[in-house]
Amino acid sequence: MYYLKRNVSLTDMKALKIELTRFMMAYKFALDEMNTKINILKDEFNYIHDYNPIEHVKSRVKSPESILKKVQRKNLDLSLDSIQENIKDIAGIRVTCSFVSDIYKISEMLQTQKDIKLLDSKDYIKNPKPNGYRSLHLILEIPVFMSDGEQLIPVEIQIRTIAMDFWASLEHKIFYKYNKEVPQSLLNELKEAATTAAELDVKMERINRDINIFKEKDQLEEEAMLINVNEEHMALPLRLLKFIGQTKKETDY
Repeated sequence: MYYLKRNVSLTDMKALKIELTRFMMAYKFALDEMNTKINILKDEFNYIHDYNPIEHVKSRVKSPESILKKVQRKNLDLSLDSIQENIKDIAGIRVTCSFVSDIYKISEMLQTQKDIKLLDSKDYIKNPKPNGYRSLHLILEIPVFMSDGEQLIPVEIQIRTIAMDFWASLEHKIFYKYNKEVPQSLLNELKEAATTAAELDVKMERINRDINIFKEKDQLEEEAMLINVNEEHMALPLRLLKFIGQTKKETDY
């Protein structure tokens, strides 16, 4: 593997460019593979199930400049081997869900696929970061088949609710614009806002669960109003059922 040096010949530069291009393409292809898997799950829920837990999906491959900054920040060797070994979020996907329970459902559905291997998991929902950040982070390894063989490429998956994503996006914008040290009072307010967002998630999950209970009850009542005649479902008018019930009572007397 080539080391990234300042003084290299033109031939070495061309070879390095090809190798760097192949390196970045592998992550791009891994991202494509993982996005396909997520889109298949999303389409399945749209067409088969009554409910789709996936609200939004966003993906990206880190730019070479961003990778270089991370290499310098982590004080790593400036080689592609070192980068591949130590930086696991070059390819990243963010999945936004409606409810907290959806996060763990999607995580399980991805991990049970036979060509995906879990490398690492950080649950910042059960164990939020000190600033209040919540999300589920997974590093999943997926095979990519290139012309010279198979490569196992890590992809970082972040799964969070709409409320978690809203807080994280605004927190990032606030810190991005404010390039000085943020006052402690504002940090306290941000953490309080994160707690409020978490409480909202709990409340909306409970409301959704209660609605599903009422929905199941309504479905049972609807099924009770159907009869099967010659393998054909027929709806019974409510007035007819009431009339039959009243007549039966009068006959019993």
